[in-house]
Amino acid sequence: MGLNWGIFFEDAPFGGVKYYQWLLDGFANTALLFVSSWTMAFIVGSLVGILRTLPNRCLRALGTAYVEIFRNIPLLVQFFIWYAVIPELLPRSAGIWVKRIDPPVQSFLFSLVCLGFFTGGRIAEQVRSGIEALSKGQRKAGLALGMTMAQTYRHILMPNAYRIIMPPLTSESLNLIKNTAVASTIGLIDLTFQAYRLLDFSANSYESFIAITLAYVFLCLITLSIMRWIERRIRVAPTAPGRSRA
Repeated sequence: MGLNWGIFFEDAPFGGVKYYQWLLDGFANTALLFVSSWTMAFIVGSLVGILRTLPNRCLRALGTAYVEIFRNIPLLVQFFIWYAVIPELLPRSAGIWVKRIDPPVQSFLFSLVCLGFFTGGRIAEQVRSGIEALSKGQRKAGLALGMTMAQTYRHILMPNAYRIIMPPLTSESLNLIKNTAVASTIGLIDLTFQAYRLLDFSANSYESFIAITLAYVFLCLITLSIMRWIERRIRVAPTAPGRSRA
């Protein structure tokens, strides 16, 4: 059975666009969701990961609770909790305001928050493991130099921890790209949503899903290249025995 790739250049039934423009819009939404949710996840995960390594037991317990909650609830369930349950739990005025947001914007915002918190819980564990992999003398040395705990984390522990966890962070970024496909279940017009819509109106299932598969692979390859470039930039070059680095 031959494939009809020309379907992408045919007119869509509404919107005055071609079918391929549907896929481009979906790709743009997927990429935007990935970048924004990754940024949120990195910030949240770093903060929670730090909490889990502080001397204060209460703060460690708070970070542990966050990780256990967001890592152990299935992602699809979290999507529907944010989309259908959270607005009902808000104060009445806030809930009404949320429900009046334009549906595409509402779906994007809930997807952003859901993926950000979910992935943040996973990154938090990586940050914690990276900090704990460092020698305890680094923390003590920073404090002995007169640094505050915050300065010790900022200038000593976190830069070294990020170098250690770059490979798992790269893997997590690729997982996040794949997890964005779940956002179509709450109405986000992403690649997966557009593929199903193209299938409904054109009945070209093979072409639709081959196209979005290639689009996801393309986005993953770009992300992988960027993460590897960052890893090379932050890598500390080994020092030869008997020589010091300038």
